[in-house]
This record gives sequence, structure tokens and C-alpha cells, in this order.
Amino acid sequence: MADRLAIAELHKVYPGGVHAVRDVTLAVEPGTFLVLLGPSGSGKTTLLRTIAGIERATTGSITIGDRLVAGERIHRPPEQRDLSMVFQDYALWPHLSVNDNVAFALRRRGHSRASCRQLALTMLERVGLDRLAERYPGQLSGGEQQRVALARALVGDTGLLLCDEPLSNLDADLRERMRVEIASLVREVGATTIYITHDQQEAFALADQVGVMSKGELVQLGSPETVYATPSTRFVARFTGLAGELRVRVCSSPSPRGTVNVEPVFAENGIPIHACIGRDAPSTGEATMTIRPGAVALCGTEDPAAHLNGTVTDVAFRGRAYELAVDLRGGGRLNGIHSERRVDRGSSVGLQLEATGCVVFDGVGDGDAGEVVGLPSVDMDDVVVGMPA
Repeated sequence: MADRLAIAELHKVYPGGVHAVRDVTLAVEPGTFLVLLGPSGSGKTTLLRTIAGIERATTGSITIGDRLVAGERIHRPPEQRDLSMVFQDYALWPHLSVNDNVAFALRRRGHSRASCRQLALTMLERVGLDRLAERYPGQLSGGEQQRVALARALVGDTGLLLCDEPLSNLDADLRERMRVEIASLVREVGATTIYITHDQQEAFALADQVGVMSKGELVQLGSPETVYATPSTRFVARFTGLAGELRVRVCSSPSPRGTVNVEPVFAENGIPIHACIGRDAPSTGEATMTIRPGAVALCGTEDPAAHLNGTVTDVAFRGRAYELAVDLRGGGRLNGIHSERRVDRGSSVGLQLEATGCVVFDGVGDGDAGEVVGLPSVDMDDVVVGMPA
């Protein structure tokens, strides 16, 4: 049966005053798939390890189901928390067969050897690996090892499943196939799941709820749609996928719909850009406008609806369509612009912006007007080297 997870005012401070987790409070209802998203060093792995009991909380409390597992003078070890964990490096026993690796979690719960092997084989059938039950981990591919680790975590029927970047070591095609398998299996068994990643596409595809972390803090928690459509800060907007940022000047009062008119600081077409109001957005003066790729549509340079003009500097074929990089007249660049047809490099294009994908925040960008802040390619945030759960 899935457990409810409740965390209240949780802090984790390492020697030397390193504050890895800062005042995190959240509640995860039974059966919810929560993805914690953030860059390297954001504290998401430390938070996961603290939930698991691998790390001891400095202050605050953690409740799993109706059991207080961390609190003032309370620290229950992982084996007393009724949870399973899928590690980044799979953590399979190399000297045990696939079946015995999966059965290991059951033997710790007092099942007979025969019962363990049968239940393990049944779970391996569910992940499509029953034919490999007698092989050893070293004889499996990376994707097969990942499915063994997932089967081992699910077979124990614990109330809480923790996943520490389980797809980070797989190639792109296998990552996508395993993402679908994880989503299907976890929801089939109804487990409450906490999953960490630095990949925003993976997070949005998997999650019922997304929690974005930065510098140890949980800066926003909500559905994927809410986090994407209404980012609470510039950091959240940047980390969940931008075409770029523009320095703009606010030129109207806020409307009842929560939008304002802005104009680029650099000279452009003179058509006001409608944008949503973000946290601490100024009522006048200069600001930063974040732009989602889906908010940008191509048009002609002489089109009266064109808010910006630019030159195509890169074209990437993505199968169903193209993605363009456009250098803006006046400075800056927008990436990931969708186009149904191929546009040659060097072509002049107009760009029309939709208000729903443009959000105005206080302050100016950290670089050029159209600076794009991308995701890190590798996340080594507190890499876990652990033993099988």
C-alpha cells in the first residue's frame, strides 16, 4: 500500500556550515509520482538520501505513512523505513544471478527461499526479463540492469520508492524507452515515488508533481503544467526550458488578466509585446522577459504582427520539424524556434511572440539581451554509491 510522505522544515547542514538542504516542507500524497528537478549542487540528492535515512537530518521531521522516521532525537535507519531505492549505478550484486538479486529484497522480509524465487520471477516477467533470470549482472546490457534494479525495488511492495537519477547512464533512445517502462510499472503498482533528475523533459514526462530545487531550497512545487506556465522565479523559468531572455522596458500598467505591455530595450519594430507578470515584476522601467520556445512563431520580416526580426544562424532537423537558432536584430539569440519547413541559414525572419510563453521578472539578464541559459549536461550532485536496498 502506498504511503504518504510528509516533510516539515527539514535542514541538512554538513560540517563547515555547508547548508545542503534548507527549510524544505512538502507533502506527497499516496500514489503520487513526485520528480525533484534541479542542477548539480541543488540539494536534491541530499534530500533523497535524507528521506531514505542514509543521511541524518540536522533539524526538521520526516513522516512516512503514520511513522515518524526523522525528528528531534529520532533517526530510523533505512531498513526501518519501509522503502525501496533505485540507485544511479544500479548497485546490483555481481556474484548473484538476476533472480537472486531481485529475491534479495524479499529474503530480508522473511519469505522462504522458494517463495522469494517465485515472486522474483513473477516480477521479472513484468519487466520482460524472466528469460534472463539465471544470468549475472555482468552479462546484461545497461538497460537490462536498470530493469533488474527496478524489479528489485518494486518486488518488496514497500510504501515508498526513491529513484536516484536511474536513467542518467543510458543512451538517449534507451532512456526514453526506460522512462515509459518506469512510468507504467510504478503507476501499475501504485507506489508513492520520489524521483530526482536534472532533465526537465524527463521530469515533465514522468511527474504528477514537479519540485524545483536551487541551493538547497524547494523554490516551486506544482503540476508540470503549472511549473511550466507560471514559473515562480527566473531560475525556474531558465531551468525548465527557454528560447532565451530579453531586456525589456515595461510600458503599460498591469491588465486584469495579469499581463503587461513591454518593448525591447534595443530598437525593434515598435509593436508592444504582451507578457505575463512574474514574481516581483516592476511596474515601470527595465526588466527581464523570459521566452519559452513554444511562444515564438515565425512570420515574414514585413509582417505587421512581427515583434522581432532576426537572422537564422542554425537549423536542426528533429524528425517531425526543424528547430532554429535566430540572432536578433539589436543583439541576443533565441534557440529552439519551431518551424514546419526548413529555413536556410542566413535567412531573415520575423518572430511573433505569444503572451502565455513570455514572463516578465525584476532585474536584467546575466549576459546578452537574448542570452540562453541551458541545462547542465551532467549532474554529479552528491553521487550516491550505495548498497542494494
